[in-house]
Amino acid sequence: MSDQVHEHEARTRGAFTNRRVFILAAIGSAVGLGNIWRFPYVAYENGGGAFIIPYLVALLTAGIPFLFLDYALGHRHRGSAPLSFARLRRGTEGLGWWQVGICFLIAVYYAAVIAWAVRYTFFSFNEAWGDDPEGFFFGDFLQAGDPGVDANLVAGVLVPLVIVWVAVIAIMVAGVQKGIGATAAVFIPILIVAFAALVVRSLFLPGAAEGLDTLFTPNWAALGEPGVWAAAFGQIFFSLSIGFGIMITYASYVHRDTDMTGSGAVVGFANSGFELLAGIGVFAALGFMAQAQGVAVDEVASNGIGLAFIAFPTIISEAPAGAIIGVLFFGSLVIAGLTSLVSVIEVVISAVRDKFEMTRQGAALAVGVPSAVISLLFFSTTSGIYVLDIVDHFINQFGILLVAVVSMVVLAWVVRALPALADHLNHHGTVPLGGWWRALIAVVAPLALGYVLVDAFRTDLGEPYSGYPSWMLNVFGWGMAAAVIVLAFAAARVKWRPGTTMETTGALDDRTTTGGN
Repeated sequence: MSDQVHEHEARTRGAFTNRRVFILAAIGSAVGLGNIWRFPYVAYENGGGAFIIPYLVALLTAGIPFLFLDYALGHRHRGSAPLSFARLRRGTEGLGWWQVGICFLIAVYYAAVIAWAVRYTFFSFNEAWGDDPEGFFFGDFLQAGDPGVDANLVAGVLVPLVIVWVAVIAIMVAGVQKGIGATAAVFIPILIVAFAALVVRSLFLPGAAEGLDTLFTPNWAALGEPGVWAAAFGQIFFSLSIGFGIMITYASYVHRDTDMTGSGAVVGFANSGFELLAGIGVFAALGFMAQAQGVAVDEVASNGIGLAFIAFPTIISEAPAGAIIGVLFFGSLVIAGLTSLVSVIEVVISAVRDKFEMTRQGAALAVGVPSAVISLLFFSTTSGIYVLDIVDHFINQFGILLVAVVSMVVLAWVVRALPALADHLNHHGTVPLGGWWRALIAVVAPLALGYVLVDAFRTDLGEPYSGYPSWMLNVFGWGMAAAVIVLAFAAARVKWRPGTTMETTGALDDRTTTGGN
């Protein structure tokens, strides 16, 4: 591909200036809140040190292979998720819009968690939560009452949430390289240094060794449980930002001659390395907390919001130089969350821009401003945390997982696009994709993720999620998951501008434009 064509793409769609920036942006997307507050607990609950075996198996047989699939779609067809699917086969465009809808929902609530972390970074200086971190978080800070919907705004959440959205919109308006790329190039090194400093500080706390023993002591019997293997595949899938349009979009901004498979391997192992680092830091800190309270580590181990906004403030209050731990921990959450949020909202912006032929700035504002308004209306209120919890659970289980399984089945067995996609990546890739890759995408990964999906479906049908009222689960849970699908295939019926779906800028050869059509 000529440099002139690449320059034309960069001017019209935007592009990362080099492979290093792309890798940093992809790592920034993959490394998010889930790496810090989800992986340590999942590993602890599913065999401790023994969990590393199914985790690595899942990484190598599903995570990285699916990452290659996303890269191939975006890099080959040079478009957003809907446009890439449409160029592959027009009937599959709805899958791309399904991914766009998922990203939109994630963006509007994910920003709220980042806003909480912003406030808690400053709370760390004077330990504003006092002697009762749980009561402070739900009461004083969020002012949460019983589950329900009301219109009482919480100023303590509203202000940082506005700041988060102003920052995100500014980054998105700046463009692919000057906004997304520059943000990743600056923040990812800072995140690595800050979190490494947190881990080092945690390792020197009294009781850290007991925490690490709890995490890494292997329970070999757990390897015989299907649920442990399912947890490994689920964790890898959620943590790599695969299957919902992000990596398709990012890959479309990369130079045609880039080694995508080598880049994917770097991103996959970097993400897992950060998760392991997070496990060490979190459980070292939990070991200190357990010793300080005179209880076993398993009595203080938790994940998600409970770990971040209840357990860690307790650790900060009891640890020597706790303010340093607090700033490093919550600052890391802010940076990891921000780089992930940027990637999520970019999926929506790129799709809107492609579909309606908008300028970068116009599409960023057309998507960013309504997203911010919806985010503020729903998640800066006294019921925001409950809506957030429900939407997060259902859109992850019955959005991301479901669209991924459907996409793999369609691409492998209906469109039969895997040979052409593998051939594309093999042009410049250092990891040759052969029959083993097609088998993993067509059989192994769909079966593994399908098992996770069916198990989650059975669980949620068996009992109401977290005991929430049925109407809330039906509206913000099942309803949202279903609405995304309906609206996605409705969006796919909107016509593209003439020639858009039939053209792939800068094709390597005839296979790039004709495969699948």
